[in-house]
Amino acid sequence: KWITPVKNKPGLYNTRTTLGPWSDRIGVFAYALTPLSVMLSSRESILSLITGLPYQSFNFLHRWLGYIIVTQGTLHAIAWTIVEVRLYQPQPTTASEWIAQLYMIWGVVALGLLLLLFVLSTPWGIRLTGYEFFRKAHYVLAMVYIGACWGHWANLKCFLIPGIAIWGIDRCIRYLRSALIHYQYLPNGSMGFKAAHASLTYFPDAENGDVVRMDFKHPQDPWKVGQHFYLCFSECSVWQSHPFTPLNLPKVENGLVSHSYILRAKKGETKKVAQLAAKKLAEAPSATTPLILSGSYGESITENLTPDVNVLCVAGGTGITYVLPVILGLIEKKEVKDRKIQLVWAIRKKDDTRWIERELNDIRKAAKAHKIEVHIYVTREASAKNLSSTDVSEKGGAVVKEASACCSTGSSIKEVQSNSTLDVQRIGGEGFDTHPDLGRIVKEFVENTVRGSTTVYASGPGGMISDLRSVVASCNSGSKVWSGDERYDVQLVCDDRLEW
Repeated sequence: KWITPVKNKPGLYNTRTTLGPWSDRIGVFAYALTPLSVMLSSRESILSLITGLPYQSFNFLHRWLGYIIVTQGTLHAIAWTIVEVRLYQPQPTTASEWIAQLYMIWGVVALGLLLLLFVLSTPWGIRLTGYEFFRKAHYVLAMVYIGACWGHWANLKCFLIPGIAIWGIDRCIRYLRSALIHYQYLPNGSMGFKAAHASLTYFPDAENGDVVRMDFKHPQDPWKVGQHFYLCFSECSVWQSHPFTPLNLPKVENGLVSHSYILRAKKGETKKVAQLAAKKLAEAPSATTPLILSGSYGESITENLTPDVNVLCVAGGTGITYVLPVILGLIEKKEVKDRKIQLVWAIRKKDDTRWIERELNDIRKAAKAHKIEVHIYVTREASAKNLSSTDVSEKGGAVVKEASACCSTGSSIKEVQSNSTLDVQRIGGEGFDTHPDLGRIVKEFVENTVRGSTTVYASGPGGMISDLRSVVASCNSGSKVWSGDERYDVQLVCDDRLEW
């Protein structure tokens, strides 16, 4: 550092250091990373075209790049505050004149918006405000932040213009894709935009949130298992769309592809959809609602699934839509000797099996030939209700093994148990949750395989996915695989959209 006198101020000196230039440099880095951050958050990402990875794979990098920008912006502000408030004289005149300048006002606004973006992006912030508020606020605050950065230091607009351009291109491609998928023949014979009309099935659940199933057919190319679509419910709002994974296989029949989705009403848009479904079904037994699709997005999760790989599907609640097409695809293929297939589904109430009643019946019919086991765990229903002759007591609470609600009315308990395909267990109770022991389930599955590696497909709450990562990692054994026992080569394929 070095000392210089203050002009016309005898006895006062400024302390010169490299702190100012360092602060400028780190501020430039924060500007330079802005367009990259926007690119990593884009749904129509050029990075996906280059790498083949789905857009959600870059959310992790977008999140951490945001942390870096927050850190850089904060350090930039702290450093210049030290220079102007402490090292330059006279005080407080220098500090007052500095903070009152227009570029500094915009700098304070930009830093405030950046910190607000950070707080609202934390898991705590998302839980407090809800995902829909987070998503909308993130867009608005990010755009205003870029404008504030422009006002703070317009000479660095060369970094801000690309960020705005990337965001605009992403939006235009989204609208174009939606327009193309809905451009088809209209009833009058002409070509134009036509929304898909989905039939509604309503499953009321005042305690945990109502569930709506939507089924429709649409003329388009089939998607790949594991991919998802963004659905816009135009009768509720044309300004929102939400990601949903089809629970059925992408089959083309007479030029039409069937779509089936389920959603649980929480807050905001999904609650509006549930209320709309309840209202329409009260007026007519076969109600429909128009949908606007955008997609498909994501990657195939069964592309590398060979016949020698054992399959364990684990799902929680509506996460069943991610893993169910995997099982449905397997039962349409020729059965494989010594292959082990199992579905583990945790639901809150036994009646939740009605969401996918048809699909579970298809699995039950093919289970004997393909050696498929289905274990359904009911986590929030007292086991004292509707006890059957197969009740057993375990650790102070009843574990009920009974015929699943998905079975047809003509199916007896004896028939289901003889096939050993559907196992419904109540492990929870009134006022408390008991979740399946994933560690035991996965390890027993791997130990009971005859040969071949194992792929675990999973979708559900973030805590469940985190637990499965640890469990799957512990099941792998490089030494056993190296010695020829491929059973200990275990892979996890999960719905990573739920991480963000």
